[in-house]
Amino acid sequence: MRKENSTYIRSWFGLSVVGILLLLTGCDLIQFKTETTASDPARVPVARVNRAYLYKDELSGIVPAGAMKEDSTVRMEAYINSWIRKQLLLQEAARKIDINEAEVERKILDYRYSLIAYEYQAFYIRQNLDTAITAKEIEQYYKDNLDNFILKQNIVRATFIKVPKTAPRTNKVKDLIFSTKDKDKDELKSYCLSFSTAYHLVDSTWMVFDELVKASPLVEIPNKIQFLKTNPYYDTSDDAYLYFLRVKEYRISDNISPLEFVRDDIRTIILNKRKVALAKRLEDDVYNTAVQQKEFEIIK
Repeated sequence: MRKENSTYIRSWFGLSVVGILLLLTGCDLIQFKTETTASDPARVPVARVNRAYLYKDELSGIVPAGAMKEDSTVRMEAYINSWIRKQLLLQEAARKIDINEAEVERKILDYRYSLIAYEYQAFYIRQNLDTAITAKEIEQYYKDNLDNFILKQNIVRATFIKVPKTAPRTNKVKDLIFSTKDKDKDELKSYCLSFSTAYHLVDSTWMVFDELVKASPLVEIPNKIQFLKTNPYYDTSDDAYLYFLRVKEYRISDNISPLEFVRDDIRTIILNKRKVALAKRLEDDVYNTAVQQKEFEIIK
């Protein structure tokens, strides 16, 4: 499951990273190549690195409309300093290594095409993505891919409460934890809100056991699997605090995760699969239309 999801994320955002690289470096590379020996008299230069100039008109859009004067100055100075650093690095590179200008230009064009394609794909997906996912779809995906949902950690549905030793009525906490009466449940919640420094009351939520009991002596338990199997209730203390734990359900690592624990992950996976399918459909539709209308040919 994790591998499948991360593979999609890498492929989906790869073009975005390429686009950012284009925005950061593409214009500077072109400007370095076409540098002049003197500034254009019709344009106002604001910075120079040897024979490369940055002109005032190139700063258009750097500062958003309505920005405070101080913010505008800071933003402008930051951009100019960034331009200078890039130019210095590029010019240093030109002196120290052989640069294949044709290859650089080809890569810049590739980055540009990739960025435009990515932006169009993102627009198309936003317009066409069905984000509604039914419980039945999630359950079916879960059943079809059980091997992808093996637990890496122990998880529990449990009540955990940490209270200072100085808190009142601590001798009543255990009874409240085990009570099934609504008024006692309400009293326990109110008690936790008033006196506990950390708490989680049992509900339908599954939690990683180590995360639930972090910053408590229970973290140091050497054999947590055996502990969970033999301790439906456990309390302990340290110098300053009392700790109460009641485990209602548990699942051991290397077993199949309960559906509720991975429901959100499955929802994300299904959405990602739909995005990939839409991107592929867009590419195929554009290509097939071009074939039918004879918009391209391979010249041999």
